[in-house]
Amino acid sequence: MPALLEHANYTVSDPAATAAWMETLFGWHIRWQGDAIAGGHTVHVGTKDRYLALYTPGAPDKAKQSNYTTIAGLNHIAVVVDDLDETERAIKEHGFVTGSHADYEPGRRFYFHDHDGIEYEVVQYG
Repeated sequence: MPALLEHANYTVSDPAATAAWMETLFGWHIRWQGDAIAGGHTVHVGTKDRYLALYTPGAPDKAKQSNYTTIAGLNHIAVVVDDLDETERAIKEHGFVTGSHADYEPGRRFYFHDHDGIEYEVVQYG
C-alpha cells in the first residue's frame, strides 16, 4: 500500500478562526486543540482520517516573505470538493476573493487566499 498523507502543520495567526471557516466551508471538524511548542497553541481540523494542524507561536513573527521564493515556504494547500461552484459561492460569501480559475484534465480548480495570505486551491474532479 502506498503511503498516505495524514496531516500538514503550518503557522497561522489565529488557529481557532482559521479552523472555524474551514469547518463552515469544507465541512470539517475540530479533532483536537491544545498547547504546543514554544508557548504556542494548535488546532487540528479536518476529517476522521486527515487533518491540518493549525499552529500559532506564543510570540508570532510578523515578518512576511513570499512563500514561493522562500525555501521551505508553504505554496498552497489543496482540497477536493464535490461541487466546485457551490464551494466557490460559499467562499465568496465568507468574504474571500477567488481567482486563477482553470479547467484541466481531469478536473477544474480555483484559488483563494485567507486572512493570513495563505493560498488554497479548491479542486473538483470528474
